[in-house]
Amino acid sequence: MNLTTLGFSTYFEEQLMTFKEESKLANCIPARVTLEHKHSYRVLAEEGEWLATIAGHFAYTSLAREDFPAVGDWVLVEKMVGEEKAIIHKLFERKSVFSRKVAGREITEQIVASNVDIVLLVMSLNADFNLRRLERYLIAAWDSGAKPIIVLTKADLCEDVESMLREVQAIAFGVDIFVTSALSGEGLSDIRVLFTEGITGALLGSSGAGKSTLTNALSGETLMKVSDIREDDAKGRHTTTHRELIVLPNGGCLIDTPGMRELQLWDQGDSLSSSFKDIEKLSVACRYRDCTHQEEPDCAVRQAIIDGALESSRLQSYFKLQRELAFMERKTNTQARLNEQRKWKKIAKGLKKGKKK
Repeated sequence: MNLTTLGFSTYFEEQLMTFKEESKLANCIPARVTLEHKHSYRVLAEEGEWLATIAGHFAYTSLAREDFPAVGDWVLVEKMVGEEKAIIHKLFERKSVFSRKVAGREITEQIVASNVDIVLLVMSLNADFNLRRLERYLIAAWDSGAKPIIVLTKADLCEDVESMLREVQAIAFGVDIFVTSALSGEGLSDIRVLFTEGITGALLGSSGAGKSTLTNALSGETLMKVSDIREDDAKGRHTTTHRELIVLPNGGCLIDTPGMRELQLWDQGDSLSSSFKDIEKLSVACRYRDCTHQEEPDCAVRQAIIDGALESSRLQSYFKLQRELAFMERKTNTQARLNEQRKWKKIAKGLKKGKKK
């Protein structure tokens, strides 16, 4: 397996040179994480594919979830002699990360995919079509550092594709949109050409959106199980149960992910304006620079709603996401302070042990 095919670019080569300056890492080689399960990993290197676990020192110095490898990460591994296993010693700095808050009340980041060049936001053109959910995905995608691309699937099940396409275009500024159908093959060739050698993409969307079908179409073989959608609400069942990176025939890589019914944002306030450029542009014409678009006079945003140029639901979605991101910022700041405290406690504990010896 060629490292370039796997996406090992100059960005990672420069880090490798720094790693190699450490004598204890002289026998280590770069590998990419293709699968993760409870801190056990499957990694792919030029020499082969192995099961891997993290080194004790790595585990000791890792405090938060983002300190551990995730699918798509590049790691430095040491192959165990005589075994199809490896030890992970270092995690390369990520060039892009698509994250979300874990489900439930816990304030923890979940890395969905890392080191991807393009994020394919998959949404079906049936009853599960949801612009508000797509807005969330776009915010997270813009923040990831990868290029967002929208893939509208199941065009054969839609009676008015053009109308729904216009709705998506109205909220996805500067984003390429592809309409596809696995039944007829429409649009699939356009998606394939995106995955040239060294390019990594991630498929993201809700259950039943057609991610697994798209994965099978791009790979040219049945790699992922596919289930029918429920007839009562057009929503899908979870067919992909884990994140996995696969190498495509054209040389690119693809990360398929489990369906996400709800995407809770994670500290992505800077990307809100990228996804709501229409509202941000209108805001410039408001009388007050700090206009909240609520009750202030001469508000250009509210006037646009009256004139029919902006949908009220779009503005309400903007307000909701603003509040959610503000809440996450407060919580993550608190979490960061706690992590820093734990870090120094661990360092102090290690120093005390050293003095006793």
